[in-house]
Amino acid sequence: MKRILLAAVALASVSFSLSAQDVFEADRARWKETAQNTTPTLHETIVRPVAVVDAVSDPAAFQGWRYEKVGAPDFYDKPFSRINTITLDFGKHYTGYFSFHTKTLTNCMDAPTRFKFMFGEMPGEMNTPLDPWKGGLSRAWMQDETVTLTEMDQWTTIPRRLSFRYLTIELLGTSSGFEFAIDDSCFKAVSSAGENVVPLNPDCPQEIRDIARVSEETLRECMQTSFEDGPKRDHRCWSGDLYLQSLANRYSFRNFDLVKHCLYLFAAYSREDGVLWSNMFDFPTVHPQYGSYCLPYCLIWNSTLLEYLKDTGDYDTARDLWKVARTQTEHALTYVREDGLFDINAHPTWIFIDWRAGLDVNAPMHGAMIFALQQTYELATMLGCTDEVKEYPALIKKMTKTARKAYYDKERGVFTSGPDSQVSVMSQTWMIKAGVLNQKEAQKAISNALASESTVMPGTPYGTHYLIEAMINAGMYDEARAYLVEYWGGMVRKGADTFWEAYDPDDDFLSPYGFFPLNSSCHAWSCTPTYFIGKYPEIFQK
Repeated sequence: MKRILLAAVALASVSFSLSAQDVFEADRARWKETAQNTTPTLHETIVRPVAVVDAVSDPAAFQGWRYEKVGAPDFYDKPFSRINTITLDFGKHYTGYFSFHTKTLTNCMDAPTRFKFMFGEMPGEMNTPLDPWKGGLSRAWMQDETVTLTEMDQWTTIPRRLSFRYLTIELLGTSSGFEFAIDDSCFKAVSSAGENVVPLNPDCPQEIRDIARVSEETLRECMQTSFEDGPKRDHRCWSGDLYLQSLANRYSFRNFDLVKHCLYLFAAYSREDGVLWSNMFDFPTVHPQYGSYCLPYCLIWNSTLLEYLKDTGDYDTARDLWKVARTQTEHALTYVREDGLFDINAHPTWIFIDWRAGLDVNAPMHGAMIFALQQTYELATMLGCTDEVKEYPALIKKMTKTARKAYYDKERGVFTSGPDSQVSVMSQTWMIKAGVLNQKEAQKAISNALASESTVMPGTPYGTHYLIEAMINAGMYDEARAYLVEYWGGMVRKGADTFWEAYDPDDDFLSPYGFFPLNSSCHAWSCTPTYFIGKYPEIFQK
């Protein structure tokens, strides 16, 4: 998702010295203990392949490939040297650990036996040559593994955790005249999700049921010992994804202890000045990705804490972490000028709004800052701490007025952003979320932006989530439903078992990394249809 920029992100700490006094020194040990004590138990399920499939090149299929069933997985008693290569379909997406058992059939093994295992989420990923490597991230993220056995008649488990639906096993070498079988294989699927406890209405349309099911499967796979970004790639919790996962969790698994666990992870391992790192690893030991700082993600952590409090009534946790929330907004306010304009150039930093080449972030970040102040003040109100942020209402009013003056083109009815007066969906979205426009103006801004061919559109389900929210805020209920069905339903119609990291209905090969097999086909920020469907049944379940 956001990884290409991380080399530059290390500069984000330039104005905030890590050698300064630790502002949370008195709290960290307790917060770390709470994070440890809320680490979830992983549920384990043993699954096996359901079919043998062959790849079919098909220009009409997503990314040009599909699989066709050719038989049942009944190869277990056959000499594998005569099979040589086989592709197995496990029926759906799983995350966990693969094991296989070998059995001697004739003669003896007098040389090692070597296999190549290729695990993949999508047919296109499985059938696109990986080398020479041209991706923008590490080649090691791809799930091709070489395994060499020096002994037979035993179970072998690939140590690496895997995330896939399809598996190709290829025999690379074995003893001449020696015959063996892979006489059993299984996959231990793991997730901390539990069971979905929020059913849909009995008369909910099938297309909505299908979208909800894939949304829940996406969230389930990303619920490990933390809310992960993507189980195939980026085995970590990003605070921006965490917010969306917490919303989807409310209307599905309701595993609020996992939300609490992640909130404490970020707090306990924040910078010494109290500002949050953008992402956290939960294994092999807990640690942040030092140097990775994303300003909007710091602010959205506050919204996650607010939603957690609303979901659970856990005032003890919210009070314990209130100082962290306040630190994020106070830090972000160092970017706000005296006239109320958010100045992204105040400090070198990384501002992620969505993956779309050329997106100008000035206007959307201004709206995101107003929204963060609103959310933090609401949290303070619930906690009885408004005296600590009593200046926020006036700041919100000033920044709202400045937003209209600096960015709103009243004649065109849209917000523009940057030196070229760019019109993007994200500019409209975040200004509407911030309440800068009244409902009639918001409807016009969204409609005008979507109607123009020059508008910069969202590039991911992350940005599209906020567009759907803005449509609902604007009272565009039919449009919100239609957009959700068209966008996420489009992925379902193209074969998605879980929702994808990047999706453009007009570009099946869109990738933030220059090479589509690197994309995650099960990605945390894509799971939110279940939130919309659950929260607004009158819109989406009719």
